[in-house]
Amino acid sequence: MDNTHEYVEKLHKNQKKAEQNKKRQGNGSPDEKLPNNRH
Repeated sequence: MDNTHEYVEKLHKNQKKAEQNKKRQGNGSPDEKLPNNRH
């Protein structure tokens, strides 16, 4: 039972990370992408 709980927690963490990365990289909406620093 413990194992299943750990697995679910891990899965949720990974989903959260994936969601944040998606926001940072602006997949699907390039205007939300963080601007690149250009000198």
